[in-house]
Amino acid sequence: MKILAIESSCDETAAAVVQDGTQILSNVIYTQIALHQQYGGVVPEIASRKHIENISAVIDRAVSESKTTLADMDAIAVTYGPGLVGALLVGVSTAKALAFALEKPLVPVHHIKGHICANYLENPDFKPPFLCLVASGGHSHIVLVKDYTDYQVLARTRDDAAGEAFDKVSRVLGLGYPGGPAIQKKAKEGNPNAIHFPRVNMGEHGFDFSFSGVKTAVINYLHNAEQKNLAINPADVAASFQEAVVDVLSEHLLCCAKEQGVSRIALAGGVAANQALRERISEKARANHMKFQYPRPELCTDNAAMIGCAAYFEYQNGVRADMSLNAVASVSLI
Repeated sequence: MKILAIESSCDETAAAVVQDGTQILSNVIYTQIALHQQYGGVVPEIASRKHIENISAVIDRAVSESKTTLADMDAIAVTYGPGLVGALLVGVSTAKALAFALEKPLVPVHHIKGHICANYLENPDFKPPFLCLVASGGHSHIVLVKDYTDYQVLARTRDDAAGEAFDKVSRVLGLGYPGGPAIQKKAKEGNPNAIHFPRVNMGEHGFDFSFSGVKTAVINYLHNAEQKNLAINPADVAASFQEAVVDVLSEHLLCCAKEQGVSRIALAGGVAANQALRERISEKARANHMKFQYPRPELCTDNAAMIGCAAYFEYQNGVRADMSLNAVASVSLI
């Protein structure tokens, strides 16, 4: 079964052809990072316009690289939410047009489900049930994956997501956008124990996240040092901030897994590409005799292959959409 998948929830215009759920025939991504860097973050209106300019070419390339044709597709899949509503609308409208013209089934996909399913693309033998930490610019979730289409959210962020905190701290340090790679690169030059930034604990059995406090602590540290004319080591600040975030993400995931009696854990989302986070969870997983799975970096960021994978399982479960499908900026995973 071949699925043409489209992803346009933020600033990546992506299309992919996925066969039988886990075989990537093509995975094309047009990124707008260079365009948004001058603004220090994604400008929704600009992102939407760029999606309109590029989506046809991206789809054409994805089909061409897969050595198939549009007529060969068994279904059209698209991210319908959550995300930037203008950006989502471009992908949803394009997918609806293709499904209508080609007389193919239309499969709507939740963006977070796509990130989780990236683990199946990395390792088709990795199967539910497992616990997945989804950490990205807009989301910090711990999700119990009971089956391929059965999810239960056990924890979520109360304010800033991990990726959002990385972007904001990177901005105040003058490291640029996107913040995740910039912080990771700078942190390698610094001491992660140089500065103690706060770790928020939600209390006993509370696995929710809050990263606004550590973000504010970094900003206050920099302001206080500036007011007192004290020297600032950006590498130490970056390393110490990253250490605080990695501590919280890894600890909450492992503690939640223990409480749920789950011995298989996974990582997904843009922040999943962070090397320090991967290494920390790997260490904890080995110490607790847990199996740990994570996607390669190019499958952590927004891409359409993960949407095609999720769509395969949704399709098998009977999920279809008609021409009334709309983009939804904020939608719960379950």
